[in-house]
Amino acid sequence: MNDGGIRVIVVDDHNVVRSGIRMVLEAQAGMRVVGDAKSGEDGIRLLDELLAGSEADRPNVVVMDVMMDGIGGIEATRRIKEDWPGLNVLVLTMASDGANLRDAFRAGASGYVLKDAVDVELADAVRAVAEGGRYLHPSLGAELVRAQDETKRGSRTDRGVSLSEREVDVLRLVARGYANKEIADELFISVRTVETHKTHIMQKTGLRARSELTRFAQDSGILAED
Repeated sequence: MNDGGIRVIVVDDHNVVRSGIRMVLEAQAGMRVVGDAKSGEDGIRLLDELLAGSEADRPNVVVMDVMMDGIGGIEATRRIKEDWPGLNVLVLTMASDGANLRDAFRAGASGYVLKDAVDVELADAVRAVAEGGRYLHPSLGAELVRAQDETKRGSRTDRGVSLSEREVDVLRLVARGYANKEIADELFISVRTVETHKTHIMQKTGLRARSELTRFAQDSGILAED
């Protein structure tokens, strides 16, 4: 987290819940809600806009409901973590079952809080994930936090290099000769997000030239996965 404080967007399909969360969080020192959305799809679009805009309004925490129409909170979390790996997601839900908990952590969530949490607990949870930590509602049992470690198992590993599914998609298109704008249009993401993924790919592989990345994609079988 940088010196700009904690900047949050709230994704929940109930207007009253979104308003209540905003009031709770904006009452906290150093915490600001920079936007809200009523669905997972709207939340992803809002993130794309805010992260491409002014640094002062770029969120570093997403408070995400689970049960929503459309793609839902778990799938939205997975997509957010693929496109913006450094963004922290806190799941806030009525669902206390272990299946939703494990699915949320597998999708990349950093914390899980029940909606009956008191105000101070919600604020503490947001602070914890904003600082790169984990938060689990105490009533769910601390041992279940191990489920978060399973989120790393779905990433692709080639020659000791672990790429997310979205990074694989970007690398495949880079290897085919697509320009950044063409990749963005193909994957329905922003050019800025494409550039971020390419930077992560180069950092992980240690490769820089397109020819080197193309050879890596060929050797690892990425180009043969269509």
